[in-house]
Parts: sequence; C-alpha cells; structure tokens
Amino acid sequence: MGSISLLLESLPTDVLSAFRSICGEDGVSLGEAVREQHGKDESVHRCRPPDVVVFPRCVEEVSALAKVCHKHRLPIIPFGTGTGLEGGVGAMKGGVCFSLRNMEQVLDLHPEDFDVTVEPGVTRKTLNAYLRDTGLWFPIDPGADASLCGMAATSASGTNAVRYGTMRENVINLEVVLADGSVVHTAGKGRRPRYSPAGYNLTNLFVGSEGTLGIITKTTLRLYGIPEAMVSAVCSFPSVQAAVDSTVQTLQAGVPIARIEFLDDVMIDACNRFSSLSYPVTPTLFLEFHGSEQSLEEQVKTAEDITQSNGGSDFQWARDTETRNRLWKARHDAWYAALALRPGCKAYSTDVCVPLSRLPQIIVETKEDLIENRLTGPIAGHVGDGNFHCLMVVDPNDPEEMHRVHLFTERLARRALAMDGTCTGEHGVGLGKRALLCEEMGPVGIQVMQSLKDALDPNNLMNPGKILQREEP
Repeated sequence: MGSISLLLESLPTDVLSAFRSICGEDGVSLGEAVREQHGKDESVHRCRPPDVVVFPRCVEEVSALAKVCHKHRLPIIPFGTGTGLEGGVGAMKGGVCFSLRNMEQVLDLHPEDFDVTVEPGVTRKTLNAYLRDTGLWFPIDPGADASLCGMAATSASGTNAVRYGTMRENVINLEVVLADGSVVHTAGKGRRPRYSPAGYNLTNLFVGSEGTLGIITKTTLRLYGIPEAMVSAVCSFPSVQAAVDSTVQTLQAGVPIARIEFLDDVMIDACNRFSSLSYPVTPTLFLEFHGSEQSLEEQVKTAEDITQSNGGSDFQWARDTETRNRLWKARHDAWYAALALRPGCKAYSTDVCVPLSRLPQIIVETKEDLIENRLTGPIAGHVGDGNFHCLMVVDPNDPEEMHRVHLFTERLARRALAMDGTCTGEHGVGLGKRALLCEEMGPVGIQVMQSLKDALDPNNLMNPGKILQREEP
C-alpha cells in the first residue's frame, strides 16, 4: 500500500475521482503490477512506470480523460499492445498511461471500396480473422500481433511491404485526440477517398508520430483482395553479395514479389535449430509470390533465372498453406531463434535501412564489425526495401558486453547514415534513437518537427521524451 499512498499524494485528489467518473472504478488502476506492465515494451529500454493507468472505452472517454490531464498538466502516454522495440511507451515523467485495449471494434467495413475503420484495440490478426469470409485482407505484417493504431503510430513495416507498402501508404484517415482533448479527423470526418490533395497531409503527420502529437483512436485502412494463388520458396547463395544482387535484379525486372527476406548464415543456422529446419547454412532468401496461377508461373521463372545467374541454389518450394505458414513462422520466430543461441540472455533488435545498391556493402561491413567485437548478432532483413536487423543477443549482467553492443549499434546507425540511409527502418525513434535522428534530419529539420510539436502540444504532455529531446525550462 505504500507505493499507492505515494501516488495518491503525487496526483491531485480530484484527478482520480474525475478519471473514475469518466471510465468507471474498473477503468482506473494504481496497481503496481499493472503500472509496471504498462511502462515497458519489448525493448531493452527501461524507465519509470506511469503513475496511473486508465482504460477508456470510446473516443469520448479518451477526450474527457485528456482534458483532465491537460488541466492538471499530467503527461499522457498511449499504450496499445506493448510490442514496440524502442521504448516508446515508457513513462519518462510519470503521468497517465491510456491503455486502449477496451476499444476493440471493427467499424465501417466497405468491401466494395477496399477499406475498413478500426479502433486501437484491434490487432492485425484480429482484423484478418474478421475479414476471412470477405475475400479481403490487410497485408502489413510486422511480425508481432500489434495494434493497428499502434502500427500507424510507429509507421510499421514488415515482410509484405515490398509489394503492399508500409503503414504510411495504407492509412486513409485517422481520428486523433489531441493534448487538450479536442478530436481531429486527419482527412475530414468520415472521409475515405483513396487519395486527396486537399490541404496539408495531416494523416501522414500523425503516422509515425509515436504518440507525441496525439492519441490515435481510429484508423481507416486500405484493404486488398486475397491473391488467387500464393507460393513461397527458399534459395541459398554463396555470398551476401549474390543474395542481394538477386534481390535488386528481381525488383528491376518488375517481378511484383510479395516478400523477399534475407537471412545470413548465423541467422539461418539459428532458425534451423529453433524451428527444426534443414536449410544450408549460407546466406539465404525466403521469397513469396502472389497472383493468379498464370502470373505466378511467369514471376517464378524470372526469379529463378535471376537467382541461378547469381549462383543461387534451386528453389525449395513451400506451395501448400501449411508448409508456407511453417516457413514464415520460422522467419517470424527469428527473434526467439536468436535468443536460443545464448540461453539466459536478452535480445535487442537494431533496424537500419539503406538504398538497395548499398545493402551488400553495409551487411558485409556489419558482419565484420560483429566478428571483430565478439558480438552475437544474426542478421535478417526485408531486403526488398533495403531494411535489415541485427538481432543482438547480449548478457544484461555483463556491463562490458552491454557497452560493446551500445557502441556497435551507434556505429551501425552511422554507417547507414553515411550510405544515405536512415537510422530506423521500421521500429521508430522512441527513446533510443533521438540523437541519431538529429544527425539524420539536421538542425533545420529537427526545428520544424519541434515547431509542430509545440503548436499541437505546447505543454509537452503527449508522450514526453520520445523522438525529440526538448530542453525543459
């Protein structure tokens, strides 16, 4: 009871009663376990938990709660599923966590227009289960079963992005509660055109804003027809260069490939062990093709010709749904496969992105860096976008190793920046990459971002301490 008593003292007495009047007794939690759960994500970043967690059930409650926070200058931290990887949900200054799990409705499905609107408690797997009998699906797949509004907030990507794009290309409209509790619809209330040149692009201002500009309470998304046929394949290569050259040439040939994933020798070995596979322990591509039966034949033939011209092996096929699912489950389980290389250790996933032509160089240099600094970091990547991850496996109780990992991740990000790339391919900035963002954007770019933040959130209440490093007066 001691910690709860301190919290009650730190919050104005009328705040908790106001919260309870808005979302009920069960909608407000001061419990230590609940607060701890809502103060961390899947990253290695740790900071204090929020002072209180609220569970609104609708946008009206989110707005009312935000108005209370605004009045009392309490920080607001939106929380979806906690699957982020850059410390985006940590309560840097304490405050109020808005857990959005109770807002879980799929709204306004328009199959004929290929769009749907969802609340923030809806995850991508939930949505695709809901769509199962419509012939439609939402293909953006970051691996985790993340909240779709959270995916919009972090501008998520994933294995299908090479064909279907990222969240930035697939969000049509957003409903957002601002710091003062006002509600904005970024494309106009109820509007869902496939494209509009009307006014500033507010939708993409909030996509990737990581909760620092407002709380996303609805997102309207593009949907796609489920392909008539899908087939997956695995191809092994003699070198990283050969695998990436095949990727570039496949894209240059206009093959509308759905997924093309790279795994280095360390990563494929870990996946073999963890997922009971038996692929050669060499640089490897996992590929997937979508389309009609006839178009698939043409796609596959072109891709096979290209990979074999680069020394690739014959394709090992995964044609039926069960085999395909097993293959992609193995890819999505790469995180756990990497962890299994060193039982008892923790994992930290880096994510950088460079122009495709620079991918072989950065991967080769990164592997040399890992070996030279005695670090375990199998590499996997969405190479169709030039995006890759080192899944760093580290002993958190070894300060010297943790320091080496920290220095490595900074070198990796700066290597990507030096090759005209970005310090974050899909995880966002959060806490961990604020300084690197400054290097990437430059002072004028950062000042423009800060001006936008100041205009929408002058009291710095929305997820303070993330993305931007504002000096407090």
